[in-house]
Amino acid sequence: MRNYTEKFVPCPHCGHSISVTLDASNGDQEFYDDCPACCNAIHFNMMVNEQLDTIELVVDADDEQIF
Repeated sequence: MRNYTEKFVPCPHCGHSISVTLDASNGDQEFYDDCPACCNAIHFNMMVNEQLDTIELVVDADDEQIF
């Protein structure tokens, strides 16, 4: 599995396409980044499946999370 991969995702606030470089070497991760277009916080949840050699990325606005 390559440790680094680039994905393009839409901002959940404004729809702007964002390039995200993901580092799968540390396994599953949860992080935040700001949209370069509208400056709102974006919540990223990355899940690494080493057996299938895949990375799943879930993107949402912070206000959409259910606790």
